[in-house]
Amino acid sequence: MHDGAGVRVQLCGTFAVELAGRSHADDFASRQARLLFAFLVLNRPQPMPRDVLVDALWGDAPPAAAANALTVLISRLRTALGADLIRGRAELAIVLPEPAHVDVDRAVAALHRAESAVAARRWDRAWYASLAALFVSRRTLMPGADAEWLEGWRRRLADVRLRALECYAQTCLGIDHSELPAAQRSARELVELAPLRETGHLLLMRALAAGGNEAEALACYGRLRLILAEELGTEPGPAVQRYYQQLLH
Repeated sequence: MHDGAGVRVQLCGTFAVELAGRSHADDFASRQARLLFAFLVLNRPQPMPRDVLVDALWGDAPPAAAANALTVLISRLRTALGADLIRGRAELAIVLPEPAHVDVDRAVAALHRAESAVAARRWDRAWYASLAALFVSRRTLMPGADAEWLEGWRRRLADVRLRALECYAQTCLGIDHSELPAAQRSARELVELAPLRETGHLLLMRALAAGGNEAEALACYGRLRLILAEELGTEPGPAVQRYYQQLLH
């Protein structure tokens, strides 16, 4: 089955697994099978003891026959994907054929490329990379599934989304005037998602001012100042204060 064509795995949004050009999504009708596969993929190549897998699937309330249920799930995965992918007995690991395209991995890698490109002012590279990170991070990881380890990954992807929005807004500001609407939209999304994150407000102020809306940019500063005073009892940081003073003069 595995002829070197690699694998594509989508864990955010609609669950999908493709091996050697063939879809295997129908082989994961069970929520627990999808959860086990996702846990092994996100923790690869580290081998996972069976008790860790039981905890990943059922948390603090495993069924009495959890060990047997896990064995059945592992057997189904091996049948669907091949024994060469699901390796081990007492400890299990998944080995994906290369090239392996896992959406979560690609989002994290794209964010790193975007941030490096922004630092180097390579706006063309930053534009594509930040959008690639946003494409994945805007979707829910394993929707409908609940597990403590999933929440950790969801928080990580939420951070990827915020940082990718920062990169995209900065990139749109750096390209030319035609991208100002995109800069404003991404900055507003950032402010909505993380109202205490000053970078979002600063990017929105810059985008508004660049579009000739200096009064609205000043109002944006006023909203940030109010939020910080009410929530934290603090004032905006030096970067925001400096830009505010530039707008006033």
